[in-house]
Amino acid sequence: MPGVVIVGTQWGDEGKGRFTDYLAKESELVVRYQGGHNAGHTIVVDGEVFALQLVPSGVLYDYVTPVIGNGVVIDPAVLVDELDMLERKGLDTRRLRVSGNAHLIMPYHQELDRVTERYLGKNKLGTTKRGIGPAYADKALRVGLRVQDLLDAKIFREKLELVLREKNGVLAKVYNRLPLDADAICERYLGLVPRLEPLIADTVHLVHDALDAGQRVLFELTDPAAQGRDVLIALVGHAVSSAGVAAFEGSDRNVDLGGSLRGRQGHVD
Repeated sequence: MPGVVIVGTQWGDEGKGRFTDYLAKESELVVRYQGGHNAGHTIVVDGEVFALQLVPSGVLYDYVTPVIGNGVVIDPAVLVDELDMLERKGLDTRRLRVSGNAHLIMPYHQELDRVTERYLGKNKLGTTKRGIGPAYADKALRVGLRVQDLLDAKIFREKLELVLREKNGVLAKVYNRLPLDADAICERYLGLVPRLEPLIADTVHLVHDALDAGQRVLFELTDPAAQGRDVLIALVGHAVSSAGVAAFEGSDRNVDLGGSLRGRQGHVD
């Protein structure tokens, strides 16, 4: 089971990006398994700078399949912008595979992130206000929308209208904000489907098949300080919103590091 997991052991900025890029050269799949677009890797190749927030660094190598796993929360507009940036620099992004089970960051997540921080005042958490924490909260509450929901406009709208009842109620009655419009959100998000649909895949089977075939798979952590600020073990108020420790990489990618969900026994180098 030739899997390698990269995590940070401190508070971030330990040079994970440098090691990720180094090991990506020797991998066949590079899998981003948690976090959102609040962090990333900056890689310099022949003097050209690539600032990656969502796309795994393996995209820089034409023999590597970059994968965004189901543990990531995705703002689809940010993802499309990043793909456009990479293509302007001459990279082929068609190899990217995005988990249909990954959760979407929605406009109400970003709005709630902003107003919550403002109302906390001096006790604010210092988030990036990009909606990542609220998106993970909805994932835990089982009311989040997923990437695969974009593929059916009717389902997407039904789920959106249902969740907006609660989100708009909170925004209006608690924070005195204007409600968000379902039509505008649908137009914005569903308009990105033609670009994203060819990339959406069952990444769980993709990774399992690669491991079964003996291919080298690199699991890439991008959220800052996975170990030191993991939501499961860090101090309250100092944690990121996702689980980044190696033990939970398996749950985010549906790969059990002690023996896979298919009952296979194995280990990670």
